[in-house]
Parts: sequence; C-alpha cells; structure tokens
Amino acid sequence: MPVLVLILSVAFALSPIWVPDFGGFDADQFPIPQTDPSVQPAGYAFAIWGLIYVWLIAGCGYGAWRQWNDPAWRAMRGPLAASLAVGAVWLPVAVLSPVWATLLIWVMLVTALWALWRSPVTEAWAAAWPVGLYAGWLSAASFVALGLMLAGFGWASDAVAAGVMITAATALAFAVQMRLRRAPTYGIAVIWALIAIAVRGEFELSQLSVILALAGVALMIWPTVRATGK
Repeated sequence: MPVLVLILSVAFALSPIWVPDFGGFDADQFPIPQTDPSVQPAGYAFAIWGLIYVWLIAGCGYGAWRQWNDPAWRAMRGPLAASLAVGAVWLPVAVLSPVWATLLIWVMLVTALWALWRSPVTEAWAAAWPVGLYAGWLSAASFVALGLMLAGFGWASDAVAAGVMITAATALAFAVQMRLRRAPTYGIAVIWALIAIAVRGEFELSQLSVILALAGVALMIWPTVRATGK
C-alpha cells in the first residue's frame, strides 16, 4: 500500500499532461453557457494544484520510506489511495462531461476527508498537512462544480446557485476544521478559494457571491488559526 499510494500520487500529478491549462469547465459544456459564473474562483487560484501535487508526492514518498508499517499511516492510506486514483482520471473526464466530473469530484472529496481524519497526528508536515490542503481545495471545488451544474442546467439562477453553494462550502469547511482541530492547511485552502471567488467578482459588495465569500473567509480564520496549535 505505501508504494501504491506513492505511485497514485505521481499519476495524479502527471494527469494535467493530458489536459494542460485546465481552468475549470468550458462555458459551452452546459445547456446554459456559464460564461462568467459567480461561484467560480479567479483563474490564478488553480495554481494551488502545483503545491498540492508536489506536497502529496513528498509526503507519500516519505511515508513509503520511513513509515512503511506504521499503523497510524496505514489507516490513512486506503481512502487516500481511492481519492488519488479517481483524481488521476478526473481531468480527462472533466473535458468530456461536467456531470460525471461533478460526481467524481465528490468521490474524491469524501475519500480525501476520510483520509484526513485518519491521518497521523505526528509528522503532520508529511501526512495531515498535504492531505489537508488537498481536501480543503476539494471542499471548495466540489461545491463550485455543483453551483455550475445548478446554473448551467437552469435549476437555479447564477446568483442563487452561487449563494447556496458558497454558503454550503463554508458550512462544511467550518465544521470540518472546528472538529478536526489540526491540519490548518485545510482551512487555508478553503480561504484561498473563497478569496479567489471575491477576486473574480472584483470585490463588488453589491454581489451576493462576493459578500458570502468574504464572510466565509472571516468565519474560517478562527478555526484555521486555532488548528496551528496542534
């Protein structure tokens, strides 16, 4: 399992080779084109994937090298392997079907959170922190995908879809970080995504998505700072 997780982390990091410069779903992938969705972060925010890829590989490599049989590491590896396996094929799926991509990103999120919860308390830099960053970004991205689905298929207006999903993402992230009480990288990734949503909206306070994103940032600060003490 340690070697499998390491291989999957490398495969996950190499997946952008097949879909370079991916910055979210194309507008025309939906019946109602999503040309400027309020729920989506600004493009620069996707650069966080570079750090996620490198850190996951480093952490999984360290685990395979130094923590081969550690029970605390073993508990994390199963769900992390499942999440990375789905992640390795996610980008090619995303360019073909936003519906299937949305389903798969939720599988990635659930298994990533499972892995985070089971991550070892010690040596957090190699286990809980990279997995936390990964799970935190997925916590935001999964609700972004749902928001695009709601608006793109005409089930809600752009404003309503963004408002509901930003609120839901913040609620989930706050609950996770408050209960977890460690791995502040989880909250940092969520804050990064919320700020990027506000940036995309040019911090225009007349937009509901901007107000909710900034409120989410403010709400996430305390549990994230508290988690740094663990």
